[in-house]
Amino acid sequence: MDDGCEEYIRQVLETYRKTPGTMGTVRRADRMLAAQLYQRGVSARVIEKALVLAAARRFMRPLDAPPLGTIRSLAYFLPVIEEVLAMRVTPDYFQHVRRKLERIVPIG
Repeated sequence: MDDGCEEYIRQVLETYRKTPGTMGTVRRADRMLAAQLYQRGVSARVIEKALVLAAARRFMRPLDAPPLGTIRSLAYFLPVIEEVLAMRVTPDYFQHVRRKLERIVPIG
């Protein structure tokens, strides 16, 4: 792997590890998926947006809703990554979502 790929994988996995609701650990399968996303040309910024959006959705639920389990894999976020790739919204939208999430739970 080239240095750009290694840096991308490191950045994506660090973002995943710090995302609220995840185990906070990285597995081999997560590393392999990050490499596949790099090969597809999915930007690390898109992945970060998807993780923030998914985390916000998980935490902004009715108070009486049953608790959700811990996210154990980067693969959990694949549908949201695809959703973000298809979105036509301004970067301000994701900043708004991030701020709302940070009011609920700290983002590392």
